[in-house]
Amino acid sequence: MKKIDNKLVRRIYRTKDIKKIEEQLTMLGNTKIDAITFMNNRLLSSILVFLFILFTSDSGYIMAPTLTILYYYAYYYFAIQLPLKRYVKKLDYQALYFFEILTLTLESGRNLEKSLEVTISNVDSELSNEFKRVLFEIKFGKSLLEALEDLKKRMPSETINNILLNITQTDIFGNSILETMYNQIDFLREKQVLEIRGEINKIPNKVSIISVIFIVPLILMLILGPYFINFIG
Repeated sequence: MKKIDNKLVRRIYRTKDIKKIEEQLTMLGNTKIDAITFMNNRLLSSILVFLFILFTSDSGYIMAPTLTILYYYAYYYFAIQLPLKRYVKKLDYQALYFFEILTLTLESGRNLEKSLEVTISNVDSELSNEFKRVLFEIKFGKSLLEALEDLKKRMPSETINNILLNITQTDIFGNSILETMYNQIDFLREKQVLEIRGEINKIPNKVSIISVIFIVPLILMLILGPYFINFIG
């Protein structure tokens, strides 16, 4: 039965699409459903939306295909893409504080594994929970490098993945871990400053949009209102 099911699934969904969604669900930490279940739910609910619009609307034969396609892509966006973007943003925000504490712990002379243990016990965040899993895997037989490599596979943040890559390379080639961490912290600080500047630069555009939508119509009403009243009178 499993072979038949797999063949049928492969005809409906492309292998690369299944793999992509599987990786994204792993990054989100979603263990309740797998990629096939998610894709089946999206397909079946899209069919139901199509049939509902088709039989309840007078122009359903026109609206049903368009709204179903919109629903199909919106389902993926709101269920995976949007939560993943928010999760990446949260992890990037937490990264500076976490790695600063890790660096301070390394400065006390502890090795990387012991420093991670101390950091995790003092930092409560989603990023800290990811490293808790790393230490958990080490206790069950994995090496530190293997656990960090697995973390890279389920880590959606490219920024943190670059830091993990530098840490693993430093450990392999025997370079100074502290020097590496100082460079990574400087990078994170500069990145946060650039992001803040970017948000500040967006403020004038947001104010302009609000002005056009709300303030300008009010001013026009105040200016032209008396003329309209006189015209109607």
